Amino acid sequence: MIDDLYQETILDHSKRPRNHHPMDDANRRAEGYNPLCGDKLKLYLKLEGDIVRDASFEGAGCAISTASASLMTESLKGKTREEALKLLDKFHELLTTDTPASHDLGKLVVFCGVRDYPARVKCATLAWHTLKSALTNGDETVTTE
Repeated sequence: MIDDLYQETILDHSKRPRNHHPMDDANRRAEGYNPLCGDKLKLYLKLEGDIVRDASFEGAGCAISTASASLMTESLKGKTREEALKLLDKFHELLTTDTPASHDLGKLVVFCGVRDYPARVKCATLAWHTLKSALTNGDETVTTE
């Protein structure tokens, strides 16, 4: 059943990504690049104090990369910087270990199948590495290498 949900959710968010637009009033930006497959991403965040009020992205990538960015931007809104970084850690753990999926990942749990395809982990984590840069450094380009 998770495989069907995985495919349905990934396809939906890759064909109709949410928050896929530039953000003129963003106060944090970062760019990400996956040289392995050519995925490129520009992430925009609007922080008010320590709270992520808005998030969006633009770029081009494979279905997994686009869906991950779409679901990530949905899940960030209203979170503190610390909560966003903890979510990043939990998402990375989901993709790189055999640890059972955490219930507080919400829809992001559909990416658990990616761990079976190590080459695709970088696709799924590109947006998240870019997020970390935007939250900690800002205006930096990161790669998955």
